[in-house]
Amino acid sequence: MSDFTLLTKSTDPASVLPALALLQHRVRVLPTETSSLVRIPDESIVFLDAREDVASAKTFCSMAAASGVQFPIIVILSEGGCLAFNAEWKAADFVVNTASPAEVETRARVLSMGGLVNPGLMHTSDTSDDEKNSSSASSRNGVITCGALEVDTIGYTATLHGHPLDLAYKEFELLKYLVLHPGRAFTRTHLLQEVWGYDYYGGTRTVDVHVRRLRAKLGVEFESVIGTVRNVGYRFDPPQGARSHGDEQDEE
Repeated sequence: MSDFTLLTKSTDPASVLPALALLQHRVRVLPTETSSLVRIPDESIVFLDAREDVASAKTFCSMAAASGVQFPIIVILSEGGCLAFNAEWKAADFVVNTASPAEVETRARVLSMGGLVNPGLMHTSDTSDDEKNSSSASSRNGVITCGALEVDTIGYTATLHGHPLDLAYKEFELLKYLVLHPGRAFTRTHLLQEVWGYDYYGGTRTVDVHVRRLRAKLGVEFESVIGTVRNVGYRFDPPQGARSHGDEQDEE
């Protein structure tokens, strides 16, 4: 049984994310105030109600990250509010308030297993020198190396074992986005918004089609790097022992 914390200003907490009440987990309810941060155990997974006040919720996430908290935050948004969510929130993930119990359970499970990255924790003073050097190397040359796979985000090329991959524009954009966020699970809707844009009117099946094409072009050896997270979406799983974000350049 996991430890959940719901932060909300609502007088009816059960209506914030109804799926929570259907899961077999302990859920504490606290007001969305900075004073609540000290009352939350490090092992808890926090759900932050941002349905009605997106700006304040984003500010709260930034303050929580700055304070050095160790627990991840999942932001609860309305369908329309999803468009406002990005890495600047410094939150681990988001979920729509109408999400099913299966989706909420899966997101929490993946997060507790370290499958998602809390951007807020990534920018704390605990970041190792290796991580900082890795990040700067990637930003300098634009080439992300992951074992035999190299993605040139400036030249818009990808190679596998030194051989160029014949990728369509959106296939490359999808691969680049996933590689830039290793280990983080994204919903199809999120990928559609980030890769295809907010003004794209196609369905999420478009993402599935492009993932299938990418896997086929990566071949049997590397097709598994684009993993499927059941009831959530997809994530990039670097091969065992592979290094990414320009680590190899740091050694030269």
